[in-house]
Amino acid sequence: MSGAVQLVCPSCSAINRIPAEKVAHHPLCGKCRAPLILSNPIECSDDSLQRHIQHSGMPVLVDFWAPWCGPCVGFAPVYAEVAESAQTQLRFLKLDTQAHPQSGAAFGIRSIPTLILFHQGKEVTRLSGALPKLQFQQWLVEQLQALN
Repeated sequence: MSGAVQLVCPSCSAINRIPAEKVAHHPLCGKCRAPLILSNPIECSDDSLQRHIQHSGMPVLVDFWAPWCGPCVGFAPVYAEVAESAQTQLRFLKLDTQAHPQSGAAFGIRSIPTLILFHQGKEVTRLSGALPKLQFQQWLVEQLQALN
């Protein structure tokens, strides 16, 4: 990354511009002083999801899930583990489609878990179903390489 990167604060949803070289150095929100880079996925609502997708300078990966879904619950630790290792490359978000059905409907989510990768505010690709960690990492690497 070069130049500045725009990131939405996971705590207050303020939009922050930070130098790209500072992304890996635990930047803080200019408004609320909360960390901008988290080691775990960011839980979103309908409103905050749109804000992250539209205003993030990094690719955004969203896990659409529900608490009653066995594969979703089983995939959650895999998603969190990969999020921790790739937190400075893309934003990892989670949206509970039971609590926030509007976003699930707006994105045409028909099965869960569904992962959607966004870049520059637009959907790039989607994947339905849970994957083992190595397959998920391989899929993610392929998608990020395609963006460059």
